[in-house]
Amino acid sequence: MDEQTKINPLFLNQAYMTFLFPFSFREKERGNLVEHLRKNHFTFFSLDQKDLEKEYYGENIKVQHEELDQYFLPFLEHKLFPSRTDQQGFLRFSKKVNETFTLEVHDTNFSFLINSIDIMVCPFGIGLITIRTEMDQEQEQLCEVLDFMNHFRVLEPKLDEEKGAIIHKGNREFHTTNEFVFGYLCPTLKSFIVHDEKRAGYFGSLPFFEDERMISSGFFIANGEHQIKNDHLFRMGQLDGKNPEGKSFMSSTNKEYIERYLNKHLHDRWAPDSYTVTSDHAQITVSIKTPQQLDRPLSQFMGTHHYNLMLHYFYKIMLLRMSFEYSQVQWKQDEDYVEELIELISKFSARYYFGEVSARSEGKELTQTYREVFHLNSLYEEVKQTLNELYRAQENQANKRHNMLLFMLTVFTVVSGIYGMNLVIEDWKGKTDWSKVPGYSFFEWISLITALAGISLSIILLATTGVKGLWKKFRRWKRDQF
Repeated sequence: MDEQTKINPLFLNQAYMTFLFPFSFREKERGNLVEHLRKNHFTFFSLDQKDLEKEYYGENIKVQHEELDQYFLPFLEHKLFPSRTDQQGFLRFSKKVNETFTLEVHDTNFSFLINSIDIMVCPFGIGLITIRTEMDQEQEQLCEVLDFMNHFRVLEPKLDEEKGAIIHKGNREFHTTNEFVFGYLCPTLKSFIVHDEKRAGYFGSLPFFEDERMISSGFFIANGEHQIKNDHLFRMGQLDGKNPEGKSFMSSTNKEYIERYLNKHLHDRWAPDSYTVTSDHAQITVSIKTPQQLDRPLSQFMGTHHYNLMLHYFYKIMLLRMSFEYSQVQWKQDEDYVEELIELISKFSARYYFGEVSARSEGKELTQTYREVFHLNSLYEEVKQTLNELYRAQENQANKRHNMLLFMLTVFTVVSGIYGMNLVIEDWKGKTDWSKVPGYSFFEWISLITALAGISLSIILLATTGVKGLWKKFRRWKRDQF
């Protein structure tokens, strides 16, 4: 019989939590979005602005720009940290908030502080909103913090256990995180988000994405009275806070299952004082060291590790997007769309998707963890297979068109070859008398039909090529509107 694991208490002196909210925008609106963010008091982030190192992350937390510069490999660094807004890559715009809010759920109130928000304008019409929060009380139980994260990350609650959370700010109430983000934090961003009218909620703009929840990350500082145990780490990975009755909750009691889970998801390089657990829901670091000892790890959590997580999260979104768009292809009607999809996959693979992103050993270990937890290798293999299928389908369609054209040209070549260079009727010299056509001989009729069909075919080919070019431009324009 499997041995059961009980829930052990753990008290936190501080908790820093970050949430990533993905959305899509029209790529042609990229410049307008950048200008809009600047007008709404968002600051463009670049590594040469040293005055921003302490601006957005919380009290006494400094993210060194030199470390960001050295952490990533050179071919990726200039794409993650462009120096100008007209450059391609990941354009980050940050805004300090520094306001306190309260989340009410399960008859308890959790006070939290939002330090800042980022809007990352990513390539290919993908955007990411980053919300940096921290616990706003001296001490809290682990279950309370996990319960807050589990409810706050749900954009549009659908299940019974997700419902009931209310965010308070003064006299205002927000019944969903989605409403809170676009009703308070980023009210003017709403007009730039692409929506799919067939689907409800803001994730209609990302119909290929999962379960309408933000991915979250956290850095927990425990009080040191209790050792960090497996049940704590498992609950962090699963964000197991409280059940609907308001009691501490863990989604498994099987000790062997929990050990297998942690073997796959746990990074224990700094054990037994610090651990990092990564799942497709969250990445959380917990430590029993003193705050003074955690200055650098906390800076890395806000800086290099956040960018590493964000980059692989972007990879996952793009790979899911390409698989989704492949499933929507209608082969007979969407030849131009197939070409666009091939172009999208090729650009993403060549410019942004890399197996190694960091020069540091810990960065490489985290990269490997992300690739396993987010299933990036299998998703990328599926996309490569998709690209092969698209090339094969495109080649087959081109061969069919070429074979048909070759057949038609062959017929005309054979017929005209029979007549040599004399595919001319005497009546065609000078002014043509069409009244004599009914009296043509059999071979004269063949000459007339061949000549007219050849001229008509040339006109049709020219017209078709021109119309197809105009139609392709119209399709691109129309696709940009939605």
